[in-house]
Amino acid sequence: MAARKGAGVLELAVLGLLHEAPMHGYELRKRLNALLGMFRAFSYGSLYPCLKQLLANGLIMEDRPEEPNAALALQSRRSKIVYKLTADGKERLQELLTEAGPASWEDEGFGVHFAFFSHTRADVRLRILEGRRSRLEERLESFRAALARTRERVDSYTLELQNHGLESVEREVRWLNELIGRERAEQEQQARNERQAGQEPQAGRERQDRTSETTAQDMPRENDR
Repeated sequence: MAARKGAGVLELAVLGLLHEAPMHGYELRKRLNALLGMFRAFSYGSLYPCLKQLLANGLIMEDRPEEPNAALALQSRRSKIVYKLTADGKERLQELLTEAGPASWEDEGFGVHFAFFSHTRADVRLRILEGRRSRLEERLESFRAALARTRERVDSYTLELQNHGLESVEREVRWLNELIGRERAEQEQQARNERQAGQEPQAGRERQDRTSETTAQDMPRENDR
């Protein structure tokens, strides 16, 4: 199960990065290491099997540049392959970006989903943020319960480590609260703008109709001349 979750995270990361721009394998490795390394969900040995599977599924394609001469043709070909997203790959990426279940709340899944929030619908972003906050609030309760049970029985260093973990989770919860508040405010503002955009043309037409009626009434009739 853990391996499958890691594969899903890697699939999303690869498709998301290739959506930004086509990349050589080496460049893709560097970008993935920066994106996934902190969550320990990525190893170099897992990249090329993932790419092979995505190629087999038609989600990405290879672009192999023409070799200008025989000497260059003897060089490593893998480093010259450029990977690009296909139309099916773009559809699959959008499908993955709509997933807002528990897998997107965990440490490794949340980090990758968050990295591609600019391509994610606002309602999905909010569900992921709220789900992540709920998961961390559960973690906070566990930390506090553990501290209450062991405070008198552990040494000062262990206690400091537990306090550090507690403070780290509390900081992330505060950060999530700020993000959630911002997301809700932006969505409410957008809803207001959409309502106004729908009402203003109608109000404008009504004002124009009243003006036309007044103008017509004020114009002299042919028989009155």
